[in-house]
Amino acid sequence: MYDPFARGEYAVGVRSVTLTDASRDGRSLAVEIWYPATSAHAGADRDEATQDTFEVLPGFPIVQQEAVRDAELAAGLFPFIAFSHGFGGHRRQSTFLRTHLASHGYVVAAVDHSGNTITDMLELMMQIQAGAPLPDAVETARRFIELRPADVRFMIDRVVAGAGDVGQAIDVGRIGMSGHSFGGWTTLMVTAADRRIRAALPLAPAGGASPLPAEPLRDALRFDWGRAVPTLYLVAERDSLLPLEGMRELREKTPEPRRLAVLLDADHMHSCDRIEQVHEMFRMMPPPGDFARVAQSVPPIAELCPAEHGYAFNRALGLAHFDA
Repeated sequence: MYDPFARGEYAVGVRSVTLTDASRDGRSLAVEIWYPATSAHAGADRDEATQDTFEVLPGFPIVQQEAVRDAELAAGLFPFIAFSHGFGGHRRQSTFLRTHLASHGYVVAAVDHSGNTITDMLELMMQIQAGAPLPDAVETARRFIELRPADVRFMIDRVVAGAGDVGQAIDVGRIGMSGHSFGGWTTLMVTAADRRIRAALPLAPAGGASPLPAEPLRDALRFDWGRAVPTLYLVAERDSLLPLEGMRELREKTPEPRRLAVLLDADHMHSCDRIEQVHEMFRMMPPPGDFARVAQSVPPIAELCPAEHGYAFNRALGLAHFDA
């Protein structure tokens, strides 16, 4: 019986590569790739003793993901999903979803958008504490309107061509796109620009009504895709940063076939790993400027739905959408 909530039949492998885009002044992009591994690794991806570990920020606790570092790639031809992280996020921000997809026979790749990662935000906050001026939020958004979609398209080109040694396992006729927040907006932009994208899964995307500066992102979006791309919005009922009103606005602009699913009593971070910690970190230590203003109205995690609801919601509906 088909059960998108359950882990798939494959063990999951993970590899990291660094890509350099010579056409954009040598822009360097760190990429993480998850993929179906051979049965020789069965169970090792779920065992804490053999799982991959990584450091999000220097000095922060080491975290784990349900994958085996550099595991042997399974034989076969698999669909490919590109993923884009949120503003001030990182390429491993939602491993719970990427490893779930890989266990069901997908290759998934996510890129660090250089200049817009959690490391970049930490450096910026330290500079501001030292007296540097607060950057203009609108100008920052405009800068990444160009950079982010180009990052993803370059990553797709290179991974399909063999970066990370998984290109031979990718079915180039079945490529999808997903991303969270600013990465959800990036998902819509790449879907509009790249006809290789056959299905889209924006998670709480930017670009609609919001208490944050939204005009540049809204103005950049276009929905004259010229083809049918099944699109599923997975969003949070109580999203403080990108409210449900904005999600419905984006859905109405999206060509059919389109759907929107709402996780009740959830906030913006219910699409990330370690939901409780990430939510509370944002609430107590937000980036300066508009984010800090919005954070004042963010409820404690104890008032929201359990983290497991967020994991199950995104895993099952995301997988079922791409499978369909």
